[in-house]
Amino acid sequence: MKVIRSVQNKQVKEWKKLSTKKGRKKQNAYLLDGWHLVKEALAARSEIKLLLVTEDFKYRAEFEEMNTQNSEEIIISEEVAKHLSETPSPQGIFGVIALKKEQSTPVSLQGGAWLMLDSVQDPGNIGTMVRTADAAGFTGVIFGVGTADVYQPKVVRAMQGSQFHIKLITASLSEWIQQMHKENMPVFGTELNPAAKPYDEVGKYRDFAIVMGNEGNGMSEEILSTTTTNLYIPIKGHAESLNVAVAAGILMFQLKR
Repeated sequence: MKVIRSVQNKQVKEWKKLSTKKGRKKQNAYLLDGWHLVKEALAARSEIKLLLVTEDFKYRAEFEEMNTQNSEEIIISEEVAKHLSETPSPQGIFGVIALKKEQSTPVSLQGGAWLMLDSVQDPGNIGTMVRTADAAGFTGVIFGVGTADVYQPKVVRAMQGSQFHIKLITASLSEWIQQMHKENMPVFGTELNPAAKPYDEVGKYRDFAIVMGNEGNGMSEEILSTTTTNLYIPIKGHAESLNVAVAAGILMFQLKR
């Protein structure tokens, strides 16, 4: 089995580039860091290009049992693990995962519940919303223009493996909203506006979409003008507003039938 101990190794330098969007695009892959995420990839039988494991990785027995695809494994030193990881205490296992071919052009959706992100930029918020969409039984999440990259390391960590359970698409929200209208699926925007409706007065749906906007500026006027109905969550205390991920969670569980 191949062993790499130096951070100056050419392959290590290429793996490090997976932390950038340019590097991910060039290598058609992204990096998973940690046993929980690698375990999710193994369980989902995702396309794993490489597994990088330290010699004293403590979940070795469970790892070997789950690696039924016999994905290629390379032993790395603790020094290399610390160099690749963006966490202070790496667990000693990484997965180089093939990027999925994205379905960016809308086709017949055949229903489903969708979360749409309009210029949402905070990786923690995005990861939390993807996990919540997964928990709420949503079909997928569409990353619109201006939204952080799906496979940015901080987003990947925050998703906690939910990318293996639901669809993640990077595309024009306008085009997908047009398709949803063609299929008579309601698209709910989010807006603090007298014309918006309280979130708990519009019923429950099996096939629909919710659009969440930018943390500071909300949804763009362009997208707001294309929604079926815009909703708001009444604030009953003295807080000025809700965190976008918290608001998305409330709406997803409230509206999903």
